[in-house]
Amino acid sequence: MRSPPARRLVLPRLRHWRDWQSLAYLALLPALSAWQWVHGFSWLLYGPMLFLTLGISVIHHNHAHMRLWRGRRANRFTDVWLTLLQGHPTFVFWPAHVANHHRFRHGPRDAARTYRFGGDTNHLWGYLIHPLQAAAVLYPLFIAWLATLRRHWPGAWRYCMTQYAWWLGSWAALLALDWHRALLFVILPQLHGLHWLLATNYLQHAHADGRPGTKGGSLDYARNFEGLVNPLLFNIGLHTAHHEHSHIHWSELGRLHRECYRARVHPALNERGLLTYMARVFVLGALVPRFRSRSLMPASALPPP
Repeated sequence: MRSPPARRLVLPRLRHWRDWQSLAYLALLPALSAWQWVHGFSWLLYGPMLFLTLGISVIHHNHAHMRLWRGRRANRFTDVWLTLLQGHPTFVFWPAHVANHHRFRHGPRDAARTYRFGGDTNHLWGYLIHPLQAAAVLYPLFIAWLATLRRHWPGAWRYCMTQYAWWLGSWAALLALDWHRALLFVILPQLHGLHWLLATNYLQHAHADGRPGTKGGSLDYARNFEGLVNPLLFNIGLHTAHHEHSHIHWSELGRLHRECYRARVHPALNERGLLTYMARVFVLGALVPRFRSRSLMPASALPPP
């Protein structure tokens, strides 16, 4: 009697070869954290580790729009890995980002629109406080989303709650092991990444036009950042092209920005670099009025909060 053929090991396949950069970031961040946990704090490693928390936030965002792998199991594993590295469940991108921000495009129905909180601002305090303001209005979306899942898709609800268990369980275990190291090498870097994850909305939309709100209208709802931020952080600065083509791979955004959108966006919304923009608007603008940005949305068009 012939024995059944042995099963071949099928390795997971990336959807796009450029995501080897994503995998490098996903491996390097915990490696730097673990090395310092064992050998002690090092500024030469802590600085790059904080930068990598930004990269994890962008990978988290990209994975929500286009799954990293072609296989379900590999994507599920990546969900858990991102949850542990980000310090927050992966599923939140669906109710907060895809179903809200991409649907309403900084318009009056966008829950975290930048002009919702104290008027149409673009200054340092607005940038710093925006993550807390956004979290306050987005968490009700998460709760409503989970309630809907529990009623109609209990399996999906259990999967989301499992992500909470992994995240909170990892914090509890690390804090019990050594709370000083847990705070310094895990939790504070995660909070740094979460700040940038939420504050990016302010950078990309404050003082942009919030009137269009729907696809097919004006493209002046988002700000674009060119320069080094894009090769380092997966083209996260090219926000107009991403909004208009949210289901394509991030590596295609550079071409789309150059060929299709750069010339169609208001010149004030195309910035050469992220850090120069922040220095000019948030620092110099606080001292010299001519360095401040100007809103593209007239006060008469501002919807009520």
